[in-house]
Amino acid sequence: MLAFIFQRLIQAAWVMLAVAFIAFLLFQYVGDPVLFMLGQDVTPEKVTELRSELGLDQPFFVQFYHFVVNAVQGDFGISLRLGGKVSTLIVNRLPATLELAVAAALLALLLGIPLGVYVALHRQSAMSKLLMTASLVGVSLPTFLIGILLILIFAVWLGWLPSFGRGEVVQLWGWSSGLLTIDGLKHLALPALTLSFFQLTLILRLVRAEMLEVLRTDYIKFARARGLSERVIHFQHALRNTLVPVITVTGLQLGSLIAFAIITETVFQWPGMGLLFIQAVTYADIPVMAAYLCLISLIFVVINLVVDLLYFWVDPRLRSDH
Repeated sequence: MLAFIFQRLIQAAWVMLAVAFIAFLLFQYVGDPVLFMLGQDVTPEKVTELRSELGLDQPFFVQFYHFVVNAVQGDFGISLRLGGKVSTLIVNRLPATLELAVAAALLALLLGIPLGVYVALHRQSAMSKLLMTASLVGVSLPTFLIGILLILIFAVWLGWLPSFGRGEVVQLWGWSSGLLTIDGLKHLALPALTLSFFQLTLILRLVRAEMLEVLRTDYIKFARARGLSERVIHFQHALRNTLVPVITVTGLQLGSLIAFAIITETVFQWPGMGLLFIQAVTYADIPVMAAYLCLISLIFVVINLVVDLLYFWVDPRLRSDH
């Protein structure tokens, strides 16, 4: 087990080093940060002086070494657009994105798994056919269109929920949260539902397919021959083995929810990292772009490690192999 974790940590370190190199190339080939900071009318002497202060006159790999050291410490420099420390901007926006992603993931899991099991066990019912049709629509529709439709229905026509912003938040040990206020929960509802829609339908279809496959296996037939009840067979044997691929997809999708919440945050003007990244791209704010790339990659690496460890808990066969 420890050897497995150590191997994964080594792989993760190489992945993060490769991502850091790509992020570093942004500083080299996407505009000149000195000109962004000083403007176009600056004298050559000022340019040379600032480049020396920032270490941009040093050799390529020396600059990359300093970039990696600073990145490990969470220092990505100063935002060219906002003028503040990039690490501070990320920390301020991170709670909003994490709350949105976690809420969307919980919605997708709490609805997708039970609905997938229901559709697998009642394949011929009218409700199952309706759910499969709805899931096909959910997979096909783009996220921004789902968000616009939800705004039209629940914010414009019915007036039940707000259409933009994060609402009222409270500070808990430096962490801003909207989960503890009614206004914050109302503002979270539509973005979370929008972001979860694709993942919900994906999990539903995956659970259905895996459940049907597991129910055809020999050990399920043997369990029936032993006289076990259908409830025990379905929920203690079949569902447990169905969850192995579901964990993989859910783990990767959680990283995707955080990384690709950009569209949802833009539609609902949700003040998270995705909206910050879109604004950084618009204004070529390279330090913010590099920090976002490294942070999202780190999240994916950590999630993959957690998913691998969950395999050992769900599937005893993997524990016996190690």
